[in-house]
Amino acid sequence: MTDNADLLAKAKVLSEALPYMRQFAGSTFVVKYGGHAMGDTEMAKIFARDIVLLKQIGVNPIVVHGGGPQIGQMLERLKIKSEFIDGLRVTDKATVEIVEMVLAGTINKQIVAFINEAGGTAVGVSGKDGRLIRAEKIKRKKIDPDSNIEKVLDLGFVGEPVEVNPMILQKFAQADIIPVVAPVGFGNDGETYNINADTSAGAIAGAMKATRFLLLTDVAGVLDKDKKLISELSANQARALIKDGTISGGMIPKVETCLLAVDGGVEAAVILDGRVPHAQLLEIFTKGGVGTLIRRS
Repeated sequence: MTDNADLLAKAKVLSEALPYMRQFAGSTFVVKYGGHAMGDTEMAKIFARDIVLLKQIGVNPIVVHGGGPQIGQMLERLKIKSEFIDGLRVTDKATVEIVEMVLAGTINKQIVAFINEAGGTAVGVSGKDGRLIRAEKIKRKKIDPDSNIEKVLDLGFVGEPVEVNPMILQKFAQADIIPVVAPVGFGNDGETYNINADTSAGAIAGAMKATRFLLLTDVAGVLDKDKKLISELSANQARALIKDGTISGGMIPKVETCLLAVDGGVEAAVILDGRVPHAQLLEIFTKGGVGTLIRRS
């Protein structure tokens, strides 16, 4: 038998969440999903239920997912060698075919199935569908340590978004469909490009003028010099923390992605730990949240 105290606690949580439900009804949330939580079946089901709950209370969620570990496993199984430069996978013709197969196929449909199983209506698309994400090839420059000459590194079919067409996502919202987007884009000549999932999600959030861009990661958020979580930053404060070294390493590109989204019209971007069950609900429906929120200055 359930204890009355437990029932009262649950009722209190629902009551406290009501103002936030009213505040965000009709809003668009873009959620970048990846990392540890995506590889855990139980966590994946919790994530799917949370997405369906958001839809039920009137939020229009858009899920953009990654899949780096799964791509690596498939390449290894097929004995296709792969290397990274500055955190980006060098993607030749053979590799991009595997990337598209894993991202737009296996992973995308798994997430769609979990959301549908939880009572939602999800449809999987890639950035190539409906001309959603047009991309251009990324080239990286690097100084050769021996000759001290700057060289251009060719990463193959690795791209970055240059244009997002929100039309198909707007149609899904009107039809009460939850879109699940694989970060694969198309080039001007019909090429297929592998795009970083964080970058894709940020670009989509900007194009949709989303109320929230939620970046689920494997860390709690931005930490200060004492390793304590910073709950909120303005865009200018975030840039200052990058400049003084407080934000460093792999957190820099995540914060920069959030800044691009905010500069592009997103009300606020949040970096939070996707390994925490119901992290997105805790962030949205509690006063303090659980991650680092970055607002326009």
